[in-house]
Amino acid sequence: MNPSRRRVALAALALSLTLPLTACGSGSDSASGGNTLRVWHYEEQDGALSNAWDAAIEKFKQTHPGVKIEFERKTFDQIQQSAGMILNSDKAPDVMEYNKGNATAGLLSKQGLLTDLTQVAKDRGWTSKISESASVPARYNAKGEMGGDKWYGIPNYGEFVLSYYNKDMFTKYGVSIPTDMASFEDALAKFKAAGITPLANAGNDHPASHWLYLLALSKADKKWVQDYQTFSGPIDFHGPEWTYAVNTYKDWLDKGYFDKDDVSLKGADMTEQFVSGKRPILVGGNWWFGGFKTDIKDFDWTTANFPGSKITLGSSGNLWVVPQHSKNKKLAEDFIDITMSPEIQALIGNNGNVPIAAQPDAITDPKSRELVGEFDQLQKSDGLGYYPDWPAAGYFDVLVSATQNLMNGADTKSVLDQIAAPYEKQAASRH
Repeated sequence: MNPSRRRVALAALALSLTLPLTACGSGSDSASGGNTLRVWHYEEQDGALSNAWDAAIEKFKQTHPGVKIEFERKTFDQIQQSAGMILNSDKAPDVMEYNKGNATAGLLSKQGLLTDLTQVAKDRGWTSKISESASVPARYNAKGEMGGDKWYGIPNYGEFVLSYYNKDMFTKYGVSIPTDMASFEDALAKFKAAGITPLANAGNDHPASHWLYLLALSKADKKWVQDYQTFSGPIDFHGPEWTYAVNTYKDWLDKGYFDKDDVSLKGADMTEQFVSGKRPILVGGNWWFGGFKTDIKDFDWTTANFPGSKITLGSSGNLWVVPQHSKNKKLAEDFIDITMSPEIQALIGNNGNVPIAAQPDAITDPKSRELVGEFDQLQKSDGLGYYPDWPAAGYFDVLVSATQNLMNGADTKSVLDQIAAPYEKQAASRH
């Protein structure tokens, strides 16, 4: 998911919990590492991914009798803050979950702290299961920039921003589910005419800034995305993409499609607007999907890819990486291979997340099958545009502040100037 969103969501997790899981028997692939595989991840207990990794551990035990597994559940912040130090020591785990991006996995790969998995990924068929766009955050060049030619991590799931619709409200007010931007704006107008603010929003969190990028993507192509994310070409923040985004967001504010009072809200407040039936449309990440399946009891709802753009925010999920100091790299590769198996991929999907290598017909839950199909469609069409805060350090806070200024009445030029400045400074520093 968006790294900034994950940082908020996982910072409140409990301190690390160590759960040793041991199989009986004998055998190992590494004399230096003994017969122990050390696994770290930071997924919340009982979540879709945590359940999938638990199942992968059990499968590993069955297929590797005699190998002891030492599993430690960390928080995102614990790994983020200490990864460089830990991975540069003999205390490094054999395989761990780590965040993708230039400032995280890219930095560790540049520092020589991660194992190059390029040949292994080809030999084990992982590269054929992951689309080109989903693989970009797993591959880095010598500078630690994503999209390079070497694989330093393997993603097992995907994430993307899509539309959630309250079907009962659409039926009640005679509004059709949108299929393009024109019908989307028509739906917004009809709900507002009925006295309903149509769009859930949160100005003090990632959702509002995601809207700006999503609207910019609706006027962009893949070259623009590549230029923006990798500084491979110039980006004009006063050009058609960002100008359309800010002007449209401002227009929707003025028309009441967004509520200006949402300027101080967080993501959880936004989801409550949708779950409570107060707002008929929420455009947000698939990371809300599992909670909606549990929490929404009083109305029927559906999902669809955002109708206004062929490209949306999204990427592969976080990565399984093998530290360079891993004592059991072969066992680590075996574990990753299990997480890519049809059994585990289907489990991810049926628990409400998005497997990166499962076919929709492997998912038995109808709503989950729709979700997986929507992500699969984006992978096939190369429709993942990544996230707006990835290019520059600290850019997440800049985007949130700029969006709040827009919601508080700032003009288009000042907002564009605000988001341009740190990006252009980062771009200039690379030359």
